[in-house]
Amino acid sequence: MSAPFPAPERVLPLIPPQVSLDVLRELLLVPLRQEEGVLVVAAPSLDRLAQAQLLGAAQGCAVELEIHPEPRIGELIRALYDLKTGVAEETVSAVEGIDDLSDLVRLEVLSDSVDAPVIRLVNGLILEALKVRATDIHLEPYEDRFLVRYRVDGVLRDAYSLPKGHQAPLTSRVKVMARMDIAERFVPQDGRIGIALADRAVDIRVSSLPTPHGERLALRLLDKARGLLTLESLGMAAEEQRALERLIAHPYGMILFTGPTGSGKSTTLYAILQSLRRPEVNLLSVEDPVEYDLPGIGQVQVNEKAGVTFASALRTILRQDPDIIMIGEMRDYETAHIGVQASLTGHLVLSTLHTNDSVSAVGRLADMGVEPYLIAGSLLGVVAQRLVRRLCPHCRREIPVPPFLARLGAKGAFGPGGCEACGGSGYRGRLGLYEQFDVDGPIQAAVAENAPAGVLRDLARERGLRTLLELGVLRVQEGLTSPEEVLRVVGEA
Repeated sequence: MSAPFPAPERVLPLIPPQVSLDVLRELLLVPLRQEEGVLVVAAPSLDRLAQAQLLGAAQGCAVELEIHPEPRIGELIRALYDLKTGVAEETVSAVEGIDDLSDLVRLEVLSDSVDAPVIRLVNGLILEALKVRATDIHLEPYEDRFLVRYRVDGVLRDAYSLPKGHQAPLTSRVKVMARMDIAERFVPQDGRIGIALADRAVDIRVSSLPTPHGERLALRLLDKARGLLTLESLGMAAEEQRALERLIAHPYGMILFTGPTGSGKSTTLYAILQSLRRPEVNLLSVEDPVEYDLPGIGQVQVNEKAGVTFASALRTILRQDPDIIMIGEMRDYETAHIGVQASLTGHLVLSTLHTNDSVSAVGRLADMGVEPYLIAGSLLGVVAQRLVRRLCPHCRREIPVPPFLARLGAKGAFGPGGCEACGGSGYRGRLGLYEQFDVDGPIQAAVAENAPAGVLRDLARERGLRTLLELGVLRVQEGLTSPEEVLRVVGEA
């Protein structure tokens, strides 16, 4: 077993001032210690001896190589970046915006040679957001300050309150990175940034909104290393996962996923697409926007300025001989009608809809103008989902059962504590609640007769439907989330 590396604080003085960490990272060399006039340098192989000798020459001493695995050397160099900059885990330089995601070429941005303070500030904010697992960064201007907030596990938290003088340069820097018009401050704009951090690829979608105190910026972070999940990693209970797998195993029909913005619908759809992807299946999607590239799947980006809408893209997709179609969102009658027709003509159609629960999706389709008999003939099922914060396993504590949970039959409950592992919040990560409404047998007949939502819900309950609140109560009893989280996300029935 290899000997442990010395602490970064002991390694940093061994690096000559004229040698940057960028060079060491590229060569995968790092000095470890100096022994009797000999500089011991970690390297992945003996063929790096010539480069290592340059380090020794700068120190005026001989060099001895010590062979270590590349990942270990990389970890030590990243720790040196952290120590040297004091900004975050890694420091970024010269991040450039990317115009076209389809031709995304990521620039390596890990560097210790950043000089401009505003660049260092923006880089630090992005990297700190990745460090705390934030999904969004909000830059909010007010009369006397400029507020930076991170959304972590679905909840916004204040990060920094910056002086008002930071607003203009910081806003301009982000807009330059996103290839937005920095001279235009009174019209909403959208942009994208593509960055690479060592072996991590991150896309950032930027949106600007004019306010009386300046432009408000929202940055959505899409971490490619973390974003794509499998069905197994969605956090479903075993019974829920088996029910969903039975649903998506149908050769044709329509399956809808409902919930508010940020409830994880897109993540679930991507996980399903990955599980359905096979060489013999033609799988196409139309999305706004395309958040993650899925190999082996034809993804179409909505571009309304160019006339590429959900409906127009769907009509073209149906001429591409698809087996499975994913529609990012059913927003209007035309999209819904084409999706229903596609599901009735031998295609499996997956899409999202904005409703409060699973049963309400039937009424929402009817409100869009889709005839009830078509809904009954095409709809296989609806999954309503929410994301609740997961209690930190290190500090969760047992609490008295709140009255609303006791009325629902809960026998136990857990609440948040607060420790170093969760940053004092008591929560770390999120888990999904999945309310699954299967349209079959008596329910299908009731849908065709345009039965009200209450009748459909009663029929579904008789056939085993568990509501989001009931699922939340189960997760509280299991110690996975807290009563406050269930109330915040689902509400009290």
